[in-house]
Parts: sequence; structure tokens; C-alpha cells
Amino acid sequence: MTASYAMDWLNLLGRAVHVVTGIAWIGASFYFIWLDNHLQAPADAAARGREAPAESNARGVDGELWAVHGGGFYHAQKYRAAPPVLPARLHWFKWEAYATLLSGLFLLAVMYYSQPELYMVDRAIADLPPGVAVAIGIAWIAGGWLVYDALCRSPLGRNDRALALVLAGLCAVAAYALCHLFPGRAAFLHFGAMLGTIMVLNVFFIIIPGQRALVQAASEGRPVDPAFGLRGKQRSVHNTYFTLPVVFTMLVNHYAWIYGAAWNWVWLITISAAAALIRAFFVARHRGRASPWPLLVAAALLAGTAYGVRPRETSHASSAPALARVQAIVAERCASCHAATPRFAGLAAAPKGVELEHAEQLKTYAARIREQVASRAMPPGNLTGLTDAERAELLAWRPDGRP
Repeated sequence: MTASYAMDWLNLLGRAVHVVTGIAWIGASFYFIWLDNHLQAPADAAARGREAPAESNARGVDGELWAVHGGGFYHAQKYRAAPPVLPARLHWFKWEAYATLLSGLFLLAVMYYSQPELYMVDRAIADLPPGVAVAIGIAWIAGGWLVYDALCRSPLGRNDRALALVLAGLCAVAAYALCHLFPGRAAFLHFGAMLGTIMVLNVFFIIIPGQRALVQAASEGRPVDPAFGLRGKQRSVHNTYFTLPVVFTMLVNHYAWIYGAAWNWVWLITISAAAALIRAFFVARHRGRASPWPLLVAAALLAGTAYGVRPRETSHASSAPALARVQAIVAERCASCHAATPRFAGLAAAPKGVELEHAEQLKTYAARIREQVASRAMPPGNLTGLTDAERAELLAWRPDGRP
């Protein structure tokens, strides 16, 4: 078994774990936000003909919800503080978040940090040694949490609106800086990894410790310090609005025409803002009638992005090159990876199954070749030294021979 084949399996298994745990974490998070916003005042009625219990409010129930799912009825209740007697078994929601972060960092190491010269460096953007690029990526993810946590703990953290504006501004700065340090694919992914790490560490350092304090106080019959609840609520709200931008950055590596576009940092900001606004609309919608403005602004941002990254026919070649010339360029600059047996170290098969060794293959993938070449996503980091003149020739070529 070759090392490249083993890495492919690690990538596949790590990606599967990351997707499954991410679904579990985000699903649980979205459900509890929905649940909180649909709770109703508790009803005072006898339970199935038995004697009427003490009023729900007297027991400290703040709200309740009835639901039907999977052929059964469910009755959820939320207490203002804690129930009179703690149950013997209490379910916690934390391992989904931790597993999502650990599997994501594992994938980052397998895919990017083990091959930094392929995915982390583009000399046309920033002339970074591969090891330095990896160090910057790790430091950026860790530094994002440290800056965010310090702001939340500072006096600014007591003003949610001002804090939100500052965080939005810093996210925009991060998008700009990352897109001027790394190739677009790595830049977008590190932006998402920074936000995702903040979300998980909010759970680990703030939300779960607050819940432990709540349980401990309830078990000892002591009042709970409200600061724990306030901090946890603030971080949970942040996590809610970070979620969709993180999901976007996890998916965008399949779309070179976005991350490889000119002004890619602008599109990263606009789509992230649109994703947060969409989430804001649905959170408001859970509470009842919601203003359509967040959705309308999000739609405008997405429309502007679609226009900004639209394909453009920009070729400096005086005429379309012959197929033989295109074959020669691709053989020298692309076929080391895109071949039945790739020559590039670390690849067991052609990326995404795209092989470019024969004329018919070039004709089949002509549109995708132009997309990747125009966005400068390929070759990754321009490792094979594709010149601007050769890039222009590939953009000018059409398999049907038309100009």
C-alpha cells in the first residue's frame, strides 16, 4: 500500500467523521434554538385523569412544548433555574462539537499541512516558505480564538451590539488578510476553521463550565450565579450566526470560480454576511412574524456576488491555438497530476478523476479547464509554472475550433 493511497483513506474517513459529527452538532444547536423560541406558558391541567399536580409555575417551569414525531408525542419543559429534584440521568450536548473540531483539524493536517507546497503557497500572492505558511495557518486559527475571547471578556463584551460590530469588522479584516497570504482555497478554509474553532471553544470554555456550575449549584441547593447564564447565552448567540458562514467555507472548495475570483476576499465577506443574515431571519421567524429585510439584503449580497464572480472571456491570445499546442501546454503544466498515474508525489489518482492526457479528454473537460485556469486555482500555487501567455492560450482555445 502506497503512502498516497493511505492518505486518501485518511482523508475519506476523516471527512466522513467531520460531516457526520458536524450534522449532529449543528442539528442539535438549531433544534434547541427552535425549541427555545417556541416554548409556551405551561398549562395547568390534570394529567390523564389523575389528580392535578402542583402548578407548573410553582415547580419553576418557564415554558413547555408539545410535539409529535416518528409516531410518538413528546413533551419538553424548560425550567427557569433548576427542577426541585435533579434527575438521576442528565444528557449533555458537547461531544458532537468536540468531535467536529478534532476531525476538522485532522482533515486540515492531512489535506493542507502535509502538502503545504500544493495548497498553502502561491508565490504570486505571498512568497512564503511552506513551513512558514503552515505556522501562519495554525497561529491564525489559535489567534482568532484568543482575540475573540479577550473582546468578549473586556468591557466591550457588555454591549452586545457594539461587540457584534467590532467582531464583524475583524472578520472582514481576517478575510482580507487570509486572501493576501494564502491561495483562495486555503484562505477560505482557514477563515471557516477560525470561526469553527471559536464556536467549539465557546462550548468547551464557556457554555459547558456554566452548565456544570448550574448543575452543581442545583445539587447543593444554592442559587446560581447569573453571570454563567449570561456568558453562555452571549456565546451561544455568536455560535448561531457563525454557523452558516462556516458551512459555506467548508463547501466552497468545490467552486474555484468563487475562491479563485479576483477580489475573492470581498466575496468571502459578502457571502458570509448573507449567510449570517439568513440565519438571523430564521431565528426571528421562530419567534413569530419576522421582517423580510434580512432575507432581502442577503439576496442582494448573493446577487452582487454572482455578478462579481461571473465568467469573463478575457484572453490576450491573438488567435485560438491549435489542439496540438494545447496538448503540449497541458502535458507540461497539468498532466503531472491529471493523469491515469500521477507523477506528483502524494497523489494516488487524478484529482476529482479528471485526466488530461489525451485529446478527447481535453475536449470533454474544456469548460472546466477554462474555469480553473481563469480563476488561477490551477495549477495549485502555480507549482508547474504556467505562464500568463500559456494561460491566455488555454482560455482562447475551444474544442470546436471557433474563436
